Amino acid sequence: MKIATWNVNSLKVRLPQVLQWLSDNPVDVLCLQETKTVDEKFPVAEIEAAGYQVAFSGQKTYNGVAILSRHPIADVVKNNPLHADEQQRIIAGTIEGVRIICAYIPNGQSLDSDKYIYKLNWLKGLHQWLEQEQQQHAQLALLGDYNIAPEDRDVHDPAAWVGQVLVSEPERAAFFRLQEMGLTDAFRIFEQPEKLYSWWDYRQMGFRLNRGLRIDHILLSAPLAARCSACVIDKVPRKWEQPSDHTPVIATID
Repeated sequence: MKIATWNVNSLKVRLPQVLQWLSDNPVDVLCLQETKTVDEKFPVAEIEAAGYQVAFSGQKTYNGVAILSRHPIADVVKNNPLHADEQQRIIAGTIEGVRIICAYIPNGQSLDSDKYIYKLNWLKGLHQWLEQEQQQHAQLALLGDYNIAPEDRDVHDPAAWVGQVLVSEPERAAFFRLQEMGLTDAFRIFEQPEKLYSWWDYRQMGFRLNRGLRIDHILLSAPLAARCSACVIDKVPRKWEQPSDHTPVIATID
């Protein structure tokens, strides 16, 4: 089984790219974030024509998540039942015995912002809910845009990012809390080349100069991590015309 995550930064804009990528990379499961599409306008027909079932939860202009799957999606849950939130940031479903959770973790804006407090509280709620999910699902994968670069090696210039969101100690502690709960960063199971990132700012030639961050992750429960044979970042879509600022991350589960 191949599972992937991709923040598309507007599905309306990137739908042709998503369909092209799926044609080139026929993964079993693709989790999307920042679809920015209300449910009534979600492109179900186009995605089904590509051979995928879909579960989604959206809103206008902001946020929005979806799971695309070649296999049936069962027991779909939208949002965190333990953490009330009007923003559509979580969708979960069971696919081929694997609990797939697609999450768009808040950005936080700045360390002195109310949005940063919201982010940390949101992460606490995620931890609480995941503890319940793990009790029910031994095979669990948490995929998405975490808006957290876990270590300095996940940042193109750590010194330049001091004092900013995505790299602060409380955010990183929340990420490591997930690992303490038994989830493994699939990308770090393997030896990886240096300076591999999943997001680059549109400004100041961020992608061309590789000024990026690794903030899109696939975390796996122990049974899945034991069967994970590869995890890669596919930079190709970031080179396309009018791309998302993120690019896909793919894990292979044998």
